Amino acid sequence: MSRAELEGRLRALGEQGDEPLKLAEGALALAGLDRVRTSLDPYRLHLDQLAADVAGEAASAESLTERLEALARVVYSEAGYAGDSETYDDPENADLTRVIDKRRGLPVTLGILLIHIARAQNWSMVGLGFPGHFLVRLDEGGQRAILDPFAGARVLGAVELRELLKSIAGVGAELTPDIYEPVSDRHILMRLQNNIKTRALQGDDLARAITVLERIVLFAPDSLDSWRELGVLRPRLGDVKGGIAALEHCLELDVQDPQRARVNRLLEKLRASLN
Repeated sequence: MSRAELEGRLRALGEQGDEPLKLAEGALALAGLDRVRTSLDPYRLHLDQLAADVAGEAASAESLTERLEALARVVYSEAGYAGDSETYDDPENADLTRVIDKRRGLPVTLGILLIHIARAQNWSMVGLGFPGHFLVRLDEGGQRAILDPFAGARVLGAVELRELLKSIAGVGAELTPDIYEPVSDRHILMRLQNNIKTRALQGDDLARAITVLERIVLFAPDSLDSWRELGVLRPRLGDVKGGIAALEHCLELDVQDPQRARVNRLLEKLRASLN
C-alpha cells in the first residue's frame, strides 16, 4: 500500500465520528507509513486469526470471567504476547506491526490488540484515561473488569489500581472518578503516537516529532495541542511559513482556546521574522 493510500485511510478516520473507529487498522496504517514496502496483509490475517481463536475458546463462556480467561489464554499464553519491560522506551513498541512481529509492546499497543479482538466478538471494551499506563475495561451483563494489557490482561481491583497509580504519580496520588472514564478511540491512537513523539523529542529528533504530529492531525484534525506543537516545532527546523499555517489553523479551530493569546504572540514573532 502506498504512502498516499495509508494517509488517505488516516484522513478517513479523521472524517469519522468519534466512535467506534477501526483502531487496529488505524494503528497498522500509522505503522505502515514507516514501512511502506511491507505488506500489511499478514498482520491483518494474524489479527483475524487471534479473533477467531478467541471466538472458539469463548464459544461456551457464560460469564465475564470465562471470557477474560479465553482472551488471556489465546493472546498471552498461546500467542505469546507480553509487555516489553526490558526495552520499554524502544519506539518499535508503539508500532503495531513490530509488536506483532516480536510479540512485545507498550500497554497502549497491546490494549489496541485486545480491543480489536474483543470487539470482533461484539464484546464491549474501551480504553481508560488512566495516567501513565494504558488500561482497558470489559463490560458484560452489568459487570465490569479493568484489565492491564501490559501484564497479561490481569484484572485490577481498587487496591491494585491505587498501587499502580501511586507508583506512577507518587504516594500522594489517589483514585478519582475520571480514572474510570473511557476515552475515545481517537484519543487512543493519539496516545499511541504521542509515545513516539515524546521519545523523538527526548532524543532531540525534531524532524521525527514533526512527522508524527503531522500524522496525528490526519486522523485527529481538531487536535489543538498537535497543531500548536507543529506551530512551535516547524520554525525550529526552518519552516517558518509552516509554523504560521499551523498556528493560524489553531485560531480557526477554537475561538475559546485558553492559549489563544499565546498563539497570537507566537504568530506575531513568526510573521515579523519573515519581514
